[in-house]
Amino acid sequence: MQQCGDYLTFVRMNTKRVFTIIKFAEILFFCLFGFIFMSAQRPIKKDVVLSQIKQIDTYLRETRGYLHEHPELSGQEFETARFIQDEIAKLGLPVTKVPGTGFYVVLDTHRPGKTIGLRADIDALPIPENPENLKQVKKHISQNKGVSHACGHDGHIAILLGAVKILNELKSQLNGKIVFIFEEGEETNTGIHAMVEALRPLKINAIYGNHLKSNLNTGQIYIQEGAIMAGTGTVAFDVVGRGGHASRPDLSINPVFAAANVLTGISIAWNNQRDVTKTVTLGITQVQGSKIYNVIPDSVFIGGTLRFFDLNEGEKSFALLRKVSEDIAQAHNCTVKFHEKMGIAMGPVENDSALAKFTREAVKEIYPDKVVSGEQYIWYAAETFAKYRELAPTIFTFVGIKNDDLGSGAEHHNDRFDLDEDALQYGVGAMVQFAVKFL
Repeated sequence: MQQCGDYLTFVRMNTKRVFTIIKFAEILFFCLFGFIFMSAQRPIKKDVVLSQIKQIDTYLRETRGYLHEHPELSGQEFETARFIQDEIAKLGLPVTKVPGTGFYVVLDTHRPGKTIGLRADIDALPIPENPENLKQVKKHISQNKGVSHACGHDGHIAILLGAVKILNELKSQLNGKIVFIFEEGEETNTGIHAMVEALRPLKINAIYGNHLKSNLNTGQIYIQEGAIMAGTGTVAFDVVGRGGHASRPDLSINPVFAAANVLTGISIAWNNQRDVTKTVTLGITQVQGSKIYNVIPDSVFIGGTLRFFDLNEGEKSFALLRKVSEDIAQAHNCTVKFHEKMGIAMGPVENDSALAKFTREAVKEIYPDKVVSGEQYIWYAAETFAKYRELAPTIFTFVGIKNDDLGSGAEHHNDRFDLDEDALQYGVGAMVQFAVKFL
């Protein structure tokens, strides 16, 4: 019995020792794993980001220069897309094409985390380029006659490609996924709908975009909560009467006078029946009737756009425009035929409040004296970036390109438009800093 008891005591003691050794080994393993993991996930310091940007400065300028000299119209960006995809291929990243010329690229860190989108538009405009900006001959001039990057999309592509290079270099220190979005046809809305549908399955947590801006000084970065670019809608309708010879207007129903009264009535209603605290601009740009001086036309076409920062107010304004047009036309024995495209085309670009505050603080870490805000820089132009709000909270920033000494600062969609290439580094810095902080 005594021997049996001694044996049990021996087993208990040694079992305890073995258990202790196993637990120690487990603790050692997890400590070692944790050390390796934490080493890989140390926060990326601002000096690292700034150093990376400096290293690719020449690349940014050369890329933008090439793209500026080879612009392509919306929906026709075949060579532009091929050029970008060749640059992506050098980094070994997969390209997913979207119907049309747009595509996206996914950088997967292979560690669990959030998914973000970073976006650029790739099309140019049907505007012949003036070889001079506001002061001197431009550094780069379009070689595609009648087409130019008169809005800065060449800079947007260069900025996103720069961000791809840097974030791919830093991927071992990041978690989650980054989706780089190259959108076709922003100027004409040809690519946005297909892109949004293609991205929907990716479950993106936040989407970042930027736009170079001609009335911000080079390097200034505008980050503001709420609506910063206008929504837009198309005005397109016919005032229909009955045509005839100009010598006997009594035998016709003249839609020209009816259309004139419709326009007067709309402008009066705009001042008296709308909420004056919510801006909606009415830009009538087309009135087209007969092409012959002695012929009363059957109808007169009226066209233009509305711009608004509140979607509900935009919808109310269209309803008002329709009602006033129909009522006044009826008073002249005419009718109104609204075109299919009459109505809201795109909502306003609205920055998520929490995301805007987060981005502002993140960018201030690397550019403490460059971040600006305030309503004075809100833009009445529209942007397809507004559509990405269907997928995730969004943040859209403006990057300044105005340099009086260089001559950049002409308004967008202008043949003298030019940009200060020094601005590209700030665009990349803000984008990369957002990504590393968010991930």
